[in-house]
Amino acid sequence: MKRLSKRQMRIFAVGQLGWSTLSGIISAWFVTFYLPTQNDINSGAKQYIIPGLVIGGFLTVLGLITALSRVFDAVTDPLIASLSDRSKNKRGRRIPFMQYAAVPLSVVTVLLFCAPMEQISSINIVWISVFIVLFYLFMTMYCTPYNALISEFGKTQDDRMYISTAISLTFFAGTLLAYTPFAFAGMLRGSVGFAWSYRICFIILAVISCICMLIPTFFLKEKDFVDTKPSESNMFKSLGATFKNGNFRAFVFSDIMYWVGLTLFQTGLPFFVKVSMKLNESYTMVFLCGMTVLSAAFYPIVPKLVKKFGKKKLVITGFLGLALAYVIAGSIGVIGTTAIPGIVYDVLICVIAAFPMALLVIIPQSIVADVAEADGNDVAWRGFNLAFPYVRG
Repeated sequence: MKRLSKRQMRIFAVGQLGWSTLSGIISAWFVTFYLPTQNDINSGAKQYIIPGLVIGGFLTVLGLITALSRVFDAVTDPLIASLSDRSKNKRGRRIPFMQYAAVPLSVVTVLLFCAPMEQISSINIVWISVFIVLFYLFMTMYCTPYNALISEFGKTQDDRMYISTAISLTFFAGTLLAYTPFAFAGMLRGSVGFAWSYRICFIILAVISCICMLIPTFFLKEKDFVDTKPSESNMFKSLGATFKNGNFRAFVFSDIMYWVGLTLFQTGLPFFVKVSMKLNESYTMVFLCGMTVLSAAFYPIVPKLVKKFGKKKLVITGFLGLALAYVIAGSIGVIGTTAIPGIVYDVLICVIAAFPMALLVIIPQSIVADVAEADGNDVAWRGFNLAFPYVRG
C-alpha cells in the first residue's frame, strides 16, 4: 500500500475543518441560542423553550435533551464503526460513509436552529430533540470512519505526527469559524432580526463545512492507501480485546476527561465573556482567535518536544496547564471584574491555555495508533478503530 504524501495528508485534514466547524456551532451556539441572556432578550432574542431548572429542580429542558442525545450518540458510535468495518463498498470502508453523511449533517445543523414556533412551545422541544439526535447520527457517520482513517493512513510515526498536527490545525480553524457569528451577526440584525442574523451565518458556515467534508472523499482514493478488506470479527469481541489493554484504558480515561473539559469550556465561553467578564459578545471570537493563533505558534516545536521528552510527560504537562486555565476561568467574578477587568482574564487564559492546547490536540491522536501498533493483535486493532472515535465523540 502507498503512503500519503504531505499534500494528501493536508487534503485529508480539510475534512476535519468541515466537521469541526459544525461541531463548534453546536458547542458554541446550542445553549447560547436557546437559553438567551436577559441582554439578548432585550436585543430581540426569543425564548423557544422553557428556561430554568424545571425538571426535578436540577435539570433544564435543554439539558435533558442534550443528555438523551448523547446517550443515543454513545450507542450509535460503535454500531456505525462496525458497519464501516464490515462495508464491502468498492470505494472502501470509510470514504463512502463520509460522503453520504456530509450533506445531511450540514443541513441538519442549520435546521436545528430553526424551531418553528416563535414562542415557548412543546412543538419546539420536539423539533430540537429530533434534529439534535439526527445531528449526532450524521456526525457519527462522518467522524467515526474519518477518525479510523487517521491510524490507517498513518503508516509511520512521522506520518501519524504530521496528520495529527494537520488535523489539529483544521480543528482549531473550524472551531474559530464556528465563533464568527459573534462578530458578523450584529451587522445583519437590523435588517433580518435577532434569530435570522445568526441563522444566515449558520447557513454560510454549513455550506463551507459541507464542501470541506466532501473534499477528501473526492480527492483521496482509500483503496490506494488502506487494506479495505471487510472485517469478519465480532464488534464486542474486538472492543473486549481492546479494553484488556491497560495502556488503552488509561488513555481512554484521560481523553474523556479532556474532551469533557474542552466541551464545557467551549459551551460556557460566550457566557464567560458576556456575563462574567462583562465584555461585548464579539470578544468571544477575539478571545478564541488569540488562543488559537498563539497555540498554533507552538505546533512546529511539539514533534521536537515529543522526541526529547516523550508523549506521556507532555500530555501530563498539557493537562496541568489546561487545569490552571480552567481554574482562572472559574474564578471570574469571584474576585470581581472591578478589581480585575475582564480583558485581563481574557489575556491571561489565552496565554496559559495556548501551549497545553497545542500538546493535547496533537499528541493524543498519535498515541492511540502507537498503542494499537504495539499491541500487535488484529482483533484488538479493529477494537482501537472502533473505540477511538467513540471516545473522541
